[in-house]
Amino acid sequence: MKIKEIQAKTILNHVRQPDDWFGLKYNMNLYRGCQHRCIYCDSRSLCYQIEDFDGEILVKVNAPELLADALPRKRVIGTIGFGSMNDPYMPLEKQYQITRKCLEIIAKNKFPIHIITKSDLMLRDLDFLKEISQVFCAVTFTITTADDALCKKIEPGSPPTSRRFEAMRILSEAGILTGISLMPILPYINDNEENIRSIARRTAENGGKYVIPALGVTLRDRQRHYLYTKLDKLFPGLSRKYIKNYGGDYFAQANDYENLEKTVDEECFKHKLKLRIPKYDPSPEKFQLDLF
Repeated sequence: MKIKEIQAKTILNHVRQPDDWFGLKYNMNLYRGCQHRCIYCDSRSLCYQIEDFDGEILVKVNAPELLADALPRKRVIGTIGFGSMNDPYMPLEKQYQITRKCLEIIAKNKFPIHIITKSDLMLRDLDFLKEISQVFCAVTFTITTADDALCKKIEPGSPPTSRRFEAMRILSEAGILTGISLMPILPYINDNEENIRSIARRTAENGGKYVIPALGVTLRDRQRHYLYTKLDKLFPGLSRKYIKNYGGDYFAQANDYENLEKTVDEECFKHKLKLRIPKYDPSPEKFQLDLF
């Protein structure tokens, strides 16, 4: 995979309001492309205008400088999101430390954050995460399967599920708000009750406070083509099922959707997991009431 350093023009983008998923006001992508190479990634879609998502990573080496200039001039303090189109803790972050440098700037300016990741590398930055959590800090782990072997197939460049849960435990013990993004759920692969129940149980066991589910997978242009190519190699014959059942649909809904949705509700209630992320509020009392 080719690595190319670039100079970005801007780094902090406004999020269309309201953001009902993660409560973001701003969003940052410190890289373009991703090393995790998940077979289902929506960021391969043409609408994101990333020419070679799997062959080239663009590193925005001046991102910390841009952020340091932008944050003090923001009149509205709101949650900054990391990880919408790539993982801020992909392996390259070990070398470049751009995410870490940006966290330091955010901590200094006392802004809230939300991070979504498949990596345990964020434990390196526990010092800044703890400092930011005095304002608001949420770390959401994408968890699609409880099985490490299946995880290796569908998310080949990312740490296994077991390491994500261990990182969740450490974050929780350090007082960091954490939980999971249960998405995508791939028809005929991870859309079964056993998987859902196991993920919910392990989330609770490791200190997670919430589960954000999306029971299906998007199927857009290049994303669809890449997924079907991988399905042919990893699960022979499965792409034909997708073509037959979903055709040109934008969204492939999990099998037995209503039952799976019920399973998510039951397991989250059983393990006292919320189905939303507590949102940043400048009042400490309001945040505590929402969370507990």
